[in-house]
Amino acid sequence: MGVTAVVGANWGDEGKGKITDYLASSADYVVRFQGGSNAGHTILNEWGKFALHLLPSGIFYQHVQNVIGPGVAVNLQGLVQELDNLARKRVPAPRLLIADRAQIVLPVHVLLDAAEEERLGFEQFGSTRSGIAPFYADKALKLGIQVADLANKPHLLTRIQQNLVLKNVLLQHVYNLPPIDAEELTNDLWNHARIIAPYVSDVSLVLQQALQRKSRIVLEGQLGALRDPDHGIYPFTTSSPTLAGFASVGAGTPAHTITRIIAVTKAYSTCVGAGPFVTELPPEQAQVLRERGGDAGEYGATTGRPRRIGWFDCVATKYGAAIQGATEVALTNLDVLSYLNEIPIATAYQIDGQNITHFPNTRALTRAVPVLEVMPGWRSDITQARRYSELPQKARQYVERLETLIDMPIRLISVGPHREQILYKGS
Repeated sequence: MGVTAVVGANWGDEGKGKITDYLASSADYVVRFQGGSNAGHTILNEWGKFALHLLPSGIFYQHVQNVIGPGVAVNLQGLVQELDNLARKRVPAPRLLIADRAQIVLPVHVLLDAAEEERLGFEQFGSTRSGIAPFYADKALKLGIQVADLANKPHLLTRIQQNLVLKNVLLQHVYNLPPIDAEELTNDLWNHARIIAPYVSDVSLVLQQALQRKSRIVLEGQLGALRDPDHGIYPFTTSSPTLAGFASVGAGTPAHTITRIIAVTKAYSTCVGAGPFVTELPPEQAQVLRERGGDAGEYGATTGRPRRIGWFDCVATKYGAAIQGATEVALTNLDVLSYLNEIPIATAYQIDGQNITHFPNTRALTRAVPVLEVMPGWRSDITQARRYSELPQKARQYVERLETLIDMPIRLISVGPHREQILYKGS
């Protein structure tokens, strides 16, 4: 039956959780394959509004087996809080598996992340201070703590002691902070480990067996193509690969099984964090659109920071969808633009007097100015539409113009925050 990957075409915050939640209704497995609690996927349903940071976006369906894959950065305290939040809101107990090979974000990672941003001052990267960069550094240095390490306390203590040797030097002599006590940290992890122990599994084996049964599997990514450390706006990126090409690694499914890749993008551009953002609007215009955006405005699901706002960027989105290897695009938040008489879109960049339509490297990107084309607005409420044909002609013209410019079919379109407000456009 094949595997579907849901990934971001832009800077993150595109609405991947909404699309994954929609696809989960007909899926057997939903697998989170990378990233950590440094970003959130917002879901609105009959139980309320949820910002999921580690839990997969299929968690609200009882028929779905949700999986946190080996490529995920697992913050134990945050995961326990998310599970508690579901229980408080009377969401049925989720079907969840956590990869025994996944690694743990330690409190010291969070501490070092925040301390380094403070040290950088005005040159900081806009980190969410969730410990992600130090976590992935430890993973590369082979100092990481796997979920499997939590099963034996003496072994866990040894691994923690090894991990803290250099970190305590940094804390004391670079950041002027007190050292971390290995036994105290081990006890904290041990207490959380007992809560998640029933969920721990060899998920690679589980997914291999699921593929043999031809189960329907959705792989859920975090952030977007432009935050990828190899192909994005480095150094203003995250620290894990955000591309669908990594999904098989981060989940534990063979690469050839991924047959559908949905790149998600908004009908306008948003961005949280530092770095070049070519179509960014002036503060007054940005605030008007920000307050209208989504269910509660354009504010980061993890940090609460106001998202930077811009017009739809065809150059960035075409690049993002292509580098993701997308088979189709999902366009979210089309309804948010309904108040506008005219809607600009960036069809090219001008750099040093020359127009280009390819997405350049970060150094060149800082000099880019958007070349804008203006589309007519539809000036009507589209949130009640349930078929593509029910959209106003000018809204359809906008969608179809974007399709042409990004050279990719747009198959799913959201006109509101609820599941039933996602339309299927078809070919």
